[in-house]
Amino acid sequence: MTDDSYVFEGPAEPAAPRDNNPPLSISELSFALKRTLEDRFGHVRLRGEISKVNRHASGHVYLTLKDDKSAIDGVVWKGVVRGLGVQPESGLEVIVTGKITSYPARSSYQIVIESMEVAGAGALLAQLERLKGRLREEGLFDTGRKKPLPAFPAVIGVITSPTGAVIRDILHRIAERWPCRVIVWPVVVQGDAACGQVSNAIRGFDAMRSEGSIPRPDLLIVARGGGSVEDLWCFNDEGLARTVAAASLPIISAVGHETDTTLIDFVSDRRAPTPTGAAEIATPVLSDLRWALGDLSQRLDRAADRLIEDRRTRLKGAARGLPARPEDLLALPQQRLDHAASRLGSGLHRNVAVHERQLAAVGGRLGRGLLDRAVERRADRLAALEPRFRPAVERRLARDRDRLAALARALSGLDPARPKPGFARVETDDGRWITRAAELSPGQAVRLAFPDGQKGATIDGDAASRPKPASKPRGQTPPPGQGDLF
Repeated sequence: MTDDSYVFEGPAEPAAPRDNNPPLSISELSFALKRTLEDRFGHVRLRGEISKVNRHASGHVYLTLKDDKSAIDGVVWKGVVRGLGVQPESGLEVIVTGKITSYPARSSYQIVIESMEVAGAGALLAQLERLKGRLREEGLFDTGRKKPLPAFPAVIGVITSPTGAVIRDILHRIAERWPCRVIVWPVVVQGDAACGQVSNAIRGFDAMRSEGSIPRPDLLIVARGGGSVEDLWCFNDEGLARTVAAASLPIISAVGHETDTTLIDFVSDRRAPTPTGAAEIATPVLSDLRWALGDLSQRLDRAADRLIEDRRTRLKGAARGLPARPEDLLALPQQRLDHAASRLGSGLHRNVAVHERQLAAVGGRLGRGLLDRAVERRADRLAALEPRFRPAVERRLARDRDRLAALARALSGLDPARPKPGFARVETDDGRWITRAAELSPGQAVRLAFPDGQKGATIDGDAASRPKPASKPRGQTPPPGQGDLF
């Protein structure tokens, strides 16, 4: 090295170290970070509030989880959305489980959500209130659409767990009050599978027919014991609520204790505070009905006795005003009937005599002279009118007579049977009249009818094929027997 290499105008700078590692591309670094994140954070649980929910047309759901200081993007793939315990909504606080990964296109990290649950009771109730408001606007809570419960059910369907104390309480209470047939559809009443099983049970009972091997219930009871909001959350499912509302069978909701409220309580036809209360609502008390029936029977007997006694008293009172013998009641009417019958014959004769006299009086005034006078009056009126109408009638008759004579002359001139001079009628041998040249053929024999007689003739062909007659020289005298047309 020479001294010139140590001459600087400024402070000396250290020489840049040399590195043998090859440079990485952006994609290589991004995918390396992605693998590191997925290996290090392959399973995490996060708690936060959902915001910016975007349901893509492909079925995937994109969202953001945040707390008071930070936020992270999240994605729920299409196949996982249906199995979530709660559907993502903005403002809902949830706990999600998934893995952390990165999105290399933007060099950002995100969580791929595999499960989701509500973080606390407050968020659960907030989500429930929003769902209740939407269903209320659709009219599913209206009292007018609720079906009445049967007064005396013969078959009751119960949808509940077959192993809990609830079913034993219901069966025991029904057996005490109203012994009838009970059909139990076993389901789970907690967890993600509960919504679907309860919905299927309701639709299964609703599809039964009365004539089947298993009779169709008259009403249904959906029952479950008490629990926390999370335990009862499956009965707040929107699909289950719509299934209950669409069922044709009346449904009693008996989920939880008296203070517990679920969504199907609002859409069912009746809400019971407890499962035991549902059994009491669904059935009457047989002993009470028997007592009431006995009381009504006694009241009916007493009312009948009072009615009979009242009629007996009234009959006795009326009997005191009657004669001692029943025949005496008919004696006077029979006597009046006999007198009337005896006067009936003479009355008819007198009536005929009166009408005969009236007819004779009227007939005396209806003589021949009355009719003759009427005829004479009308003859006089006709004679008085004759001088006024006779000239007009004669003129009308003369005018019509002249017109008829003219028509007769015109008709005689048109009579085919009487040809005019200079004309002849052409007939066939059988007497049929020929009216068109097309009806004739060459060589056909015809008759020519003249006013003074008939002559035979033969058709010789078309006029164009016949030779023209020789023209007559001017001044030549016509042969004898032929008149001059000019």
